[in-house]
Amino acid sequence: MSIELLAFYLFASVAVVAALGVISLRNSVHAVLSLVLTFFSIACVWLLLDAEFLALALVVVYVGAVMVLFLFVVMMLDIKVAATREGFIRFLPVGIVVAVVMLLEMLALIGVRAMRVAAPSDPATAHGMANIQWLGQALYTRFLLPFEVAALILTVGLVAAVALTLRRREGVRHQDAARQSQAQARDRVRLVSMPAERNEESRP
Repeated sequence: MSIELLAFYLFASVAVVAALGVISLRNSVHAVLSLVLTFFSIACVWLLLDAEFLALALVVVYVGAVMVLFLFVVMMLDIKVAATREGFIRFLPVGIVVAVVMLLEMLALIGVRAMRVAAPSDPATAHGMANIQWLGQALYTRFLLPFEVAALILTVGLVAAVALTLRRREGVRHQDAARQSQAQARDRVRLVSMPAERNEESRP
């Protein structure tokens, strides 16, 4: 067994365990951190496949930016966990049945014979180019429209995440930038002139 295969098993095992933690941990912050670990483990697997650009993009973009934003949103939402668990047990059997059916359908689509098919050759190597060069040429020529659509979807998700943090909650003070910019000094500070008086009781 080669060192690459051992590394693949290690990274894949960590990714699977972290992915299970995303859906099983009760604390939302812990679930987000588990998702960060999942992304990082998958990036390590991509490095083993010589897809260094995809691995770096996953770490820099998703782990370094998107997941930090998700963590910020989860911490700002103040989600009531107890209320969300009330109907979980009631719908658990239906969820298990649906999950089992989906698993059987995926196994039927993949099939046993598909596991014996040899892996296709690297398209970058076949074209005599580096992985980053081939990926950039493919994204901005043949797959330009799907690339732009994916960027638009991510932008919509970013705007929606920010909008969720701006919801109004009772008992929480909110910042009004418009009123703050209209504030003037005379509305905040008032100088009062008072005559000095001597306290008679303080005399010796």
